[in-house]
Amino acid sequence: MTVHSFQQHFDEKIDNDVAIEPRDWMPDDYRKTLIRQISQHAHSEIVGMLPEGNWITRAPSLRRKAVLLAKVQDEGGHGLYLYSAAETLGITRDEMYDQLHTGKAKYSSIFNYPTLTWADMGAIGWLVDGAAIMNQVPLCRTSYGPYARAMVRVCKEESFHQRQGYEIMMALANGTDVQKKLAQDALNRWWWPSIMMFGPPDDNSPNTAQSMRWRIKRFTNDELRQKFIDVTVEQAKLIGLTIPDPDLKWNEERGHYDYGTIDWNEFWDVVKGNGPCNKERLETRKKAWEEGAWVRDAALAYSKKRKARKENKKDNLAA
Repeated sequence: MTVHSFQQHFDEKIDNDVAIEPRDWMPDDYRKTLIRQISQHAHSEIVGMLPEGNWITRAPSLRRKAVLLAKVQDEGGHGLYLYSAAETLGITRDEMYDQLHTGKAKYSSIFNYPTLTWADMGAIGWLVDGAAIMNQVPLCRTSYGPYARAMVRVCKEESFHQRQGYEIMMALANGTDVQKKLAQDALNRWWWPSIMMFGPPDDNSPNTAQSMRWRIKRFTNDELRQKFIDVTVEQAKLIGLTIPDPDLKWNEERGHYDYGTIDWNEFWDVVKGNGPCNKERLETRKKAWEEGAWVRDAALAYSKKRKARKENKKDNLAA
């Protein structure tokens, strides 16, 4: 078959919503786009453990501690699913880690903001994981099979994280005046970074149009952002919190909320490494990698030793 016929077969699969699998022919740019997106998604899950891990020992009750610990553990698992999915595209996990540690690969800008109070655990669960769900549920139908299948379990677990965060915010909002102020302060600080999570506006997004054609993405950045805002504003009303956007108002003609201007300068500044915690997050990940070298070496040595024993056993039986 010629390259043209391979391309034609690939296009037919995309048009007919047939999943692309690792052994299928795919354009180089499709492969590169997936590696970039899946690896960045994996990095975000791993780095995303850091802001919350900071509060495990300071959770206000044993129940809260256990739930937060389980959530952080889930996020580590999500990273492993996604690294495994990316590996089916021909990149190694060590290569992906190196790209993260050298700054070549990015992760979600949201994880470069500090967690100042316990209320931030609620805001992250409600807003950050809520935005993640809005973005990731369509990925369960993305065109690349291993990515789509990994996302099914990820989204199921993320839905629990979102409920856990909202429950924290609800408890604080219905608590003392101090607790409600903590909840409102956390919402004020996390609202704008959360709606930036969907990425730049469609007219300034370099990858959206092609990803939509390949059906890697099913909705544009602005479509997902609008859906998230419409849902979340109503959730805030239910618990008596106020969205920190003076321009927010319901538009009857559009059937959506209009919202204020997003500070995209802040977004790009954080993406470029100048956020409040960029340096801290990256240094923590690099330190964990370096200090964990002995564990990886021990596991590799054990694996080689076990393999040698099996081979010796086979030789002895053959003799």
